Amino acid sequence: MSKSEMQLVQSIFPFTNLEQVPISFEYDGQRIQGIPASFATDVVRRTISANIQQTVITALNEDGLKIVVEHLEYSDFPATEWVAFLTNTANSRSKTVSKLRIIDGALPHANAELAYSNGDNMNASGYEFYERSVDQEAFTLTPHDGTSCNGASPYMKLLFEGFGVSIGIGWPGKWSASMHAKPEGIAVSIGQDRMHMYLNPGETIRTPRVNFLGFLGDEAHGRNLWRRWYLKHILPREHGKPLPPKLCLHDWRPDGTEFTHATEGKQLAALNQYVDRGMKPDIWWFDAGWYPCDHFWPRTGTWEHDRSRFPRGLAPIGERCEELGVQFLLWFEPERVQAGTKLDAEHSDWLLYPGDENDVNRVLNYANPEALQWTIDHVDRLIKEYRVHIYRQDLNFDPMPFWIRYEGEDRVGAIENLHIQGYLAFWDEIIRRNPGLWIDSCAAGGRRNDLETMRRSVPLHYTDVGYGHHPIKQKQHRYMFEWIPYFRAHTMNWDNEEGAYEPAGNQPIDAYAYHAAMAPSLTSMIPFDEETARFELGKRMHVLWRRAAELMLEADYYPLTDTRKSEEDYYAMQFHNPDKEQGFFQIVRNTRAEDDRFVLYPKGVDASQTYILENMETGEKKRLSGAEWLQGFEVAIPKRAGQLWFYRKQVG
Repeated sequence: MSKSEMQLVQSIFPFTNLEQVPISFEYDGQRIQGIPASFATDVVRRTISANIQQTVITALNEDGLKIVVEHLEYSDFPATEWVAFLTNTANSRSKTVSKLRIIDGALPHANAELAYSNGDNMNASGYEFYERSVDQEAFTLTPHDGTSCNGASPYMKLLFEGFGVSIGIGWPGKWSASMHAKPEGIAVSIGQDRMHMYLNPGETIRTPRVNFLGFLGDEAHGRNLWRRWYLKHILPREHGKPLPPKLCLHDWRPDGTEFTHATEGKQLAALNQYVDRGMKPDIWWFDAGWYPCDHFWPRTGTWEHDRSRFPRGLAPIGERCEELGVQFLLWFEPERVQAGTKLDAEHSDWLLYPGDENDVNRVLNYANPEALQWTIDHVDRLIKEYRVHIYRQDLNFDPMPFWIRYEGEDRVGAIENLHIQGYLAFWDEIIRRNPGLWIDSCAAGGRRNDLETMRRSVPLHYTDVGYGHHPIKQKQHRYMFEWIPYFRAHTMNWDNEEGAYEPAGNQPIDAYAYHAAMAPSLTSMIPFDEETARFELGKRMHVLWRRAAELMLEADYYPLTDTRKSEEDYYAMQFHNPDKEQGFFQIVRNTRAEDDRFVLYPKGVDASQTYILENMETGEKKRLSGAEWLQGFEVAIPKRAGQLWFYRKQVG
């Protein structure tokens, strides 16, 4: 990043004085913008780390309403961050707080385009990109339900002439972001979508956390500046170190749905056979169905192992993983309780019930301190007892109707706010109690991958859509590589002999499936007892994948083709490390792409240097000058195939 970029961030809602703090809300019907002079205030500046400075603004009014606003400034990136907390310090309930926005102000720049996405919406139309002009009519983005990424992505960019601003919103519920043009610039308003509530004595509510990152130049530079910032400051660590690529394996063919027919014997036999045959995973994946569930995996709410299938619990699996140096991942969905389960029978006071008597779902209410504490203690006990290394949390339904049903007209948004605070506190505490533990975030796929969630987790299952539909997966990866650069993909094939995906089903795993699944984390769908030839293919492709994945986590990302979710397209991408002058590029010819040849034009290549290129699958090597390479790299690839070339600058 340049000095000019660091200066640019000073125009993105800086802290200059109390009245210009970008918070706003209505208090007893009166609009408050910034921190009014009538509040008693205190400002403290502290160093959080070598690269982060924090300013904490505390303000208290005569009614006992305390506002704490936290502002972070990054010295190694042109980034800034805001979040606020409101507490009722009085002995009686507060006046009504409504329309609380952590960001409400204008960027002093004109003529912006907004680049945004619809997130993961549980069908093939998700992970789409859009762009529109910001004009005088307000344009609002908000998710469809109580999850943060369903129908609207919490990641977006404002693009100006010659520069831009990337925005990341951290709120695991229903946020809202509105923008429109004003004479003084581009007005931006961000907060919890629904809020009109009093605060009980001692009660605290909070806003979303919002990050801004400024960049000069084109979108490609902005994309990679965001990736570098994310990988350094957002991606969770493993024992203090950045997460490396992870190969995931599991026994994905139990007799029932998900893992409802899994047993200790089957799990250990599959794990041992993978290892004995030379395919050792980094992660052993155990998903839904290990608890009493009557072979119906969503029957959550009795968080104990099924004693008939696991008489010794899950500890033997976790212990075997530790003996092998493998991480044990275990699935939970603690917020969903189903009718007739243990929590439903014993702790109905902790649950939010549906309005429809035919709905078997209940919400375990994290706004209830007892329910939250039980969840923390119980899950922590199971993590320790079972030797779990990766806690996987899912959410397969919309909690918003439950929150609304119990909130009341003078507490709009209260249960959502308190529940989300509990959700984040739960994760923070189990991480604190279990050093080295990290979290896999899932919500029926990628519906809850906002930036506050991503500070604590990675999305090893970013969608429930298109695992084996290669063009759909390419579009999904296009989004993930840009905004959430650590994620996992499956090696699956759903195409038929005509190159179409309808009708189709699971087809045998081949090299094409691996080319379509290049991501920092990978699940190989080759069964533990697969025939030798395919098993050996997987082992070879894992070497190729891991070398590429390591570069994905240290290099800049360049999409080199459009991604239209079309089997008639080529798909190409490049990862380039400008400091080491090395990287890789990949070209995939989809099932119905008619052109026999494709020309790739690389990014970041120095015309004055010479590069060594290697195709690990074929053993082919090339030596090209940068000037020659920049004129185009032509390949001939059969349909339904890919090429992956690694390159490095020639030294000496």
